[in-house]
Amino acid sequence: MSPADGPRRVPGDVLVHLRRARDHLDRHFAEPFDLDHLARLARMSRYHFVRSFATTYRTTPAAYLAQRRVERAQDLLRAANLTVTEVCHAVGYSSLGSFSSRFREIVGETPSDFQRRYAAAGNPRIPGCFVFMAGLVETDGAHTATQEKHGGAGAS
Repeated sequence: MSPADGPRRVPGDVLVHLRRARDHLDRHFAEPFDLDHLARLARMSRYHFVRSFATTYRTTPAAYLAQRRVERAQDLLRAANLTVTEVCHAVGYSSLGSFSSRFREIVGETPSDFQRRYAAAGNPRIPGCFVFMAGLVETDGAHTATQEKHGGAGAS
């Protein structure tokens, strides 16, 4: 099949497995990215998985995960009273610089500018403590920026 014949497709039985891996990314977006685990979920080699995922969803698994993380970060920045650093860690990034770069690349503005723009609109904000207590964001034992600033648990 040549590129002129139209888009390439994966067989239906493969699509079921790709959806399983994609659903896993959607549910576990804040966890570290593990390509081998995703390929096992999809019951294929990592190389075949990446090719099939990209063919089906027109993006790589890593880019798909980054998109999901940024979407979740947008929700938190709009609605919760969390710092950009807390949001960064809550959506699975360990580096504020990487998070900010990817956010700007996808959204077109920095996380701080995005948050400021929604705060200026006067939208009601959910207190950060409620977000954490309700389990809307998992900390996995990581310290929040507020805890670190005030010398909370684990701060040196």
